[in-house]
Amino acid sequence: MPNSKYFVVGAGGGIGTELCKQLVATGHQVMLVGRNEAKLQTLANELQQPFQVCDGTDWDGLAGVADYTLEHFGGLDGAVNLAGSILLKPAHLTSKDELQSVIEANLITAFGLVRTMAPRLKKQGGGSIVLMSSGGAAIGLTSHEAIAAAKAGVAAMARAAAATYAASNVRINTVAPGLVETELTARIWQNERSADASRAMHPMGRLGKPEDIASMIAWLLAPENSWITGQDIAVDGGLSSIKSATR
Repeated sequence: MPNSKYFVVGAGGGIGTELCKQLVATGHQVMLVGRNEAKLQTLANELQQPFQVCDGTDWDGLAGVADYTLEHFGGLDGAVNLAGSILLKPAHLTSKDELQSVIEANLITAFGLVRTMAPRLKKQGGGSIVLMSSGGAAIGLTSHEAIAAAKAGVAAMARAAAATYAASNVRINTVAPGLVETELTARIWQNERSADASRAMHPMGRLGKPEDIASMIAWLLAPENSWITGQDIAVDGGLSSIKSATR
């Protein structure tokens, strides 16, 4: 359905930028939300879309931006949380502050979006919410303890929320990527040795691109897919479900 209206937190990141470009290219309007004003301003100028600066962990601020967006657009059809962080350390080397930071950036922002948007979409008659989990939360990967805990929490919370709001026609799903080439993961994929090791872990033999994930998010947002809720959809080159052939 053209001219749907969407709310994207983390719009300035690699996946967020690609998602917003895809949505606008197919005739939709997007409120660009994030912490980095310079990135948002650049993207807003390129796409001719509005933006608001807000940290996803600030639930009061998020509610204010949501209400502003509803007034600005005259309604909303869906919302996405792409805020997040990554920490790859074994548990015994992870401090409590580091763990709390990962939980804040990933789980608290996701919970905050559901808390903010589900009742507002319910009031309008429904809509779609998409959150980010991780292929690393579905299988055991070394040094992923903190991020796996946070992302598994996102997936479990989303399923519970999907049950809570299903009768109100509010759909809530998660996308679980493998390693995607973004600025956030650059120190992994820009290192030849770690990039080769990461590619070998993915049965399809390559790392993900932002457009791989953005396309699935856009698909889940679309009203044509209105009977899908409570799902954690892996977009990970087979990482979490199949074994690589010996190369």
